[in-house]
Amino acid sequence: MSSPDGARPITDTEATRRWDPWTPSVVAARLASCPVPWAVAGGWAVDLFAGGISRAHEDIEITVPRADFPEIAAAFPEYEWDIVGDGHLWPYARAAHREDLHQTWLRDPYTGAFHLDVFREPHDGDTWICRRDPTITLPYPDLIRTTPTGIPYLIPEVVLLFKAKANRPKDDADFHRALPLLSEERRARLSAWLEMVHPDHPWLSRTAA
Repeated sequence: MSSPDGARPITDTEATRRWDPWTPSVVAARLASCPVPWAVAGGWAVDLFAGGISRAHEDIEITVPRADFPEIAAAFPEYEWDIVGDGHLWPYARAAHREDLHQTWLRDPYTGAFHLDVFREPHDGDTWICRRDPTITLPYPDLIRTTPTGIPYLIPEVVLLFKAKANRPKDDADFHRALPLLSEERRARLSAWLEMVHPDHPWLSRTAA
């Protein structure tokens, strides 16, 4: 049953059943001519940074400046979009104005399957603003790296900063996989950001080593 603002509940079980994630290469092919800065996020970004697939991925996430989301949506005209948060789904038009909601799931209108999760992120023009701490900012050219095959992905220290909040087993595995591959500069930046956002996080003992 929908609530007055158009939301309806969705359980983790239902979400898991309905997710049929694309791969980064499929997403990159669809967005090849998209003019806005976007990048693969989450666990897939760690795999792209490390140069190989380490585990199964139950979804795929990309990030885009919030104001540029319509450019992303235009690349998928045959699909529909839902905004998700706090165990609820909203039709995109009903909740697009809410700045507290950033996750946007692409849905096949015929099968109901979800194929892509787009994070609509705060920004100031061409500068990314971290939604966990707005004092953390980066120009988009510094935020995004690209694989040899042309797939853009978030730099690993940003991915790990966001993974630190939940610190699930898969997040911890991604951290330990990426850490030895981080340059001294990236490790130091991750350590400084963790101190700001999660000052008691267990990863700090490793990033400071």
